Amino acid sequence: MQKPAPSDFPVHELIRDRWSPRAFADKLVPQDVLRSIFEAARWAPSSFNEQPWAYIVATKDEKDNFEKILSVLVEFNAQWANGAPVLGLAVAKLAFANNNAPNRNAQYDTGAATALLSVEATARGLAVHQMAGFDPEKARQVFGIPAGWAPIAAVAIGYPGDPASLPPPLKDRELAPRTRKSIAEFVMAGKWGHTASFAAK
Repeated sequence: MQKPAPSDFPVHELIRDRWSPRAFADKLVPQDVLRSIFEAARWAPSSFNEQPWAYIVATKDEKDNFEKILSVLVEFNAQWANGAPVLGLAVAKLAFANNNAPNRNAQYDTGAATALLSVEATARGLAVHQMAGFDPEKARQVFGIPAGWAPIAAVAIGYPGDPASLPPPLKDRELAPRTRKSIAEFVMAGKWGHTASFAAK
């Protein structure tokens, strides 16, 4: 299933076509494709080139590891994420390696890496659904995540599937129109709340 964004202004097709389904096809993601997806994350920009991200990843054919990631998701997400062939956790290192000073951009940079991962996945016919709905403390315990690192998001990766495979409430969300704020609502100039002239319709 494709669900292109109804953009107000032209954007690249990879941005237009990227979306976050909950229905995934019963199809494993080849290892070479996974390598390219995480290679894209590798080349994300970061403050002082710190690259403060790490990913804990499990494919569905690694049953024990897959179940471990499922176990840290909230119930709502676990019910559909179980159908994805790849699950992961994005983790951010909160201090700089060279001086242990707090890195206030660590989560921002990890988000940038995951965004590039998502674009690369879209280019390869895959979809990525990022989730805030998981238990960070349980993730820390289950995976032995060390102090100074923060699990910040879960991700489901796979080929988009049939919305009919979802229970009715989730199927309705899957088929609902995509919506976003207009750029006039968040692009400002001069002072807070003043819409930039180019963003106003």
